[in-house]
This record gives sequence, structure tokens and C-alpha cells, in this order.
Amino acid sequence: MPDPILDLRGVCVVRSGAWIASDVSFRVEAGERWVVVGPNGAGKSTILAIASTRLWPSRGSVGVLGDELGRVDSRVLRRRIGDLSAALSEAVHGELTAVDVVISAASGALAPWWDAYSGADRARARELLDLMGVAELADRTFGTLSTGERQRVLLARTLMPDPDLLLLDEPAAGLDLGAREDLVERLGVLAARERPRAIVLVTHHLEEVPSGFDRALLLSGGRVVASGPVGDVLADGPMSEAYGTPLRVVRDEVRFTARRG
Repeated sequence: MPDPILDLRGVCVVRSGAWIASDVSFRVEAGERWVVVGPNGAGKSTILAIASTRLWPSRGSVGVLGDELGRVDSRVLRRRIGDLSAALSEAVHGELTAVDVVISAASGALAPWWDAYSGADRARARELLDLMGVAELADRTFGTLSTGERQRVLLARTLMPDPDLLLLDEPAAGLDLGAREDLVERLGVLAARERPRAIVLVTHHLEEVPSGFDRALLLSGGRVVASGPVGDVLADGPMSEAYGTPLRVVRDEVRFTARRG
């Protein structure tokens, strides 16, 4: 059997005496698109930080792209991981054009000033902006873009190195309804493509789960409540248990909603 893309086994994280994650096991195979949900403080972003190799667990083992964390240079692994979080948006210089924000990811930099890029690099950056529906913004400066536009530019940036694993930490946070729906639609298109080989998306809201995401991990209090096919996990029973209140989950052809009841 081929190695999993991501394999967390008995992972625990303790900070200042508090258990942020406790005995979390989570395995992602090639071709899978996962959504990670749960209440505030459930450990969602912590699990994503471990998957990105930027946080080491206090206990347990972590396999990423066929290598064991601690037995390989994490910097090498990160070249094969696309990682989109709020910290990235804050780190990007507002005077860069959108195409420069994207193209600089080819060398792992936050700006294009110290590296030389080929015509093929520039063409790929523009193709990715087009994939995200913001091709017309290529020459606009990042600081003049709306929050939704910035998120789509940053998503294009995470795809620039053609990552094997894509990690998305609440990419729709702070977006208005129109921008959120556009981003969710773009993520659904991305999920249908062969690459990245695996995608893991963290969200607070079931309405933000794109079509094509077929697996779900439900966390609460740093522990796994349920894991498996998205329709089994994002259901009344597991969701009610995780959030500590009766919830009714409704799914139409492709999208979910949840309400108390």
C-alpha cells in the first residue's frame, strides 16, 4: 500500500499544563478531501499546524508525505505543502502586485525581489489567478484588494509550488456572503482536480464545506468525536455531541447547514 499523505497517531499537545489535543489519530490518503470541524478550542488549528510541520506534538508520531516528523528536515517537507492561514495574509507586503504575491511562492519567499523567475513561472502564476477567478487583478497591489480578493490571491499562491498537500485554515473567515460563496465554489473546483493530492480544510461553519469534500474529522475538547465519510460525521448525533447542544444537520445535493433543534 502507498504511504498516506498524512498520518497522525496518538498525537497529544500540552501547553502551559493544558491539553490542547489528546490522543488524536488522523489519516489522510491520496485523493481525499477532508474538512475538520468542531467548536472553539477543539484543537482544529493545532492539528493543522502539526500537519504543516510548524508545530511538534508533545506526544505521538506524525507521518507527512511518507516521512516521519523528526527523521527528516521539515523545511524539505514544507516545499511540498501549501499552507493558507491568517498569518500569511498579515505577512504579505501590501505594495506587491497580486501576480508577484503568487509568483514569489515558487521560491518560498514572501516577495520576488531576491529571486529570478522564468516566463513559465509568470505564466503559471497568472493561470492560477485565473483558476481562482481573479485574473483581472494580476497587476493590482495586494493592499488595494478586498478581503475576499486577497483570500483568492493567497489560495493561488499556495498552489504555485504544485503542493502534494494543501492545508486551509478557515479561508472564508471574515468574508461577506458573496465573497464566501465565491470562495467555496472555487474550492469545490479545486477539490475535483487531481492535484493537490490531498486537501485538509478547517472551518467553523458547515455552510463553508465545499462540494467534493468527502471526509470529515469532528473534534471537541482536543479529542476526536467522529472521523470518516462526510455524511456520517456531519450528522445530527455526532455534531450534537461535539457541540453539547441538540443540532439538526441538513444536506441538500452538495452543501450542509446546521441549526439548533
